[in-house]
Amino acid sequence: MVDFAGFRMPVQYQGIIAEHKRVRTTVGVFDVTHMGEFEIRGRDAFAFIQRMTTNDVTRLSEGKVQYSAMCYDDGGIVDDLLVYHCGDTVQLVVNASNIAKDFAWLSDHVAGDVTLVNRSDETALLAIQGPKSLETLARLTDLDLASLPYYHFLRGRIAGIDCLVSRTGYTGELGYEVYFEADIGLAKRMWDAIFEAGEEFEIAPIGLGARDTLRLEVGYCLYGNDIDRTTNPLEAGLGWITKLGKGEFVGRDALVRAKEAGLKRKLVGLLVEGRSVPRHGYEVIVNGVPAGVVTSGTMSPMLERCIAMAYVPVAVSEPGASMHVRIRGQDVPARVVKVPFIEKHA
Repeated sequence: MVDFAGFRMPVQYQGIIAEHKRVRTTVGVFDVTHMGEFEIRGRDAFAFIQRMTTNDVTRLSEGKVQYSAMCYDDGGIVDDLLVYHCGDTVQLVVNASNIAKDFAWLSDHVAGDVTLVNRSDETALLAIQGPKSLETLARLTDLDLASLPYYHFLRGRIAGIDCLVSRTGYTGELGYEVYFEADIGLAKRMWDAIFEAGEEFEIAPIGLGARDTLRLEVGYCLYGNDIDRTTNPLEAGLGWITKLGKGEFVGRDALVRAKEAGLKRKLVGLLVEGRSVPRHGYEVIVNGVPAGVVTSGTMSPMLERCIAMAYVPVAVSEPGASMHVRIRGQDVPARVVKVPFIEKHA
């Protein structure tokens, strides 16, 4: 157990590799109640979120979810987040370590008829992830989860408890995230019902360690490692959620300038030789000179190879480019590969 964003969180229950493979093969459950949830309401709520986030909120309709980010004026990333179109209101789901910062940032920019409410302490969240996640949850609900498209959500009951159920997750596998009232009795009831429903699939609880290795295998960014206020979404490979043509938003001018000037670096995937694991902060060596930095690294449980994400110069960012990672004083060969490192099934 470790302290994480004000919570005591499990790094592992059974072991990182076993938990990782459980999610890839059947189903696992993450208690991610530590994540932040904000409700934005008022006549100008959607216009406000359009101005505060990089993606185009006008492409959302009720029942849909959007991956997006918030930027500082200089283009650096405040946070990456999910935007839920809940009809008359918007729900934002933000990273646990950024709850206070994000809420303050949004509050400082409120204009018009907009009310912000921090629902984080009132909201429990379980992520049920893996190939058998649908079969597990289908036993507990009348909702038509089988027909729910990726990045959409429904409201209804799971195990008799009122929920918002979204087909989202952080693993690259088929999965669902279940939001409900943060009441300890309801949470225990929900947890027990899910584990009973998934018993034949050897359902297991999953800790922070496997959460990190799972997301890295599919190339998902982690705030504080791969993205932060010193990185912009274009160089982080998040151009697909950065709609420069949608109109004004916070950070847009800086991002337009960065694009016009030409990006200097890019976040890439690396396959690293040997068994020494590349860690966050390790130097990337190009032609004998330090030229980049590892942001995330692990031994992939599925590939049984060392993988990493790193910022490298654009000139050596194409797949196949060779370089080295300096690991405990040794320059270990590595090459750029496309991400995700493994096939996604979400």
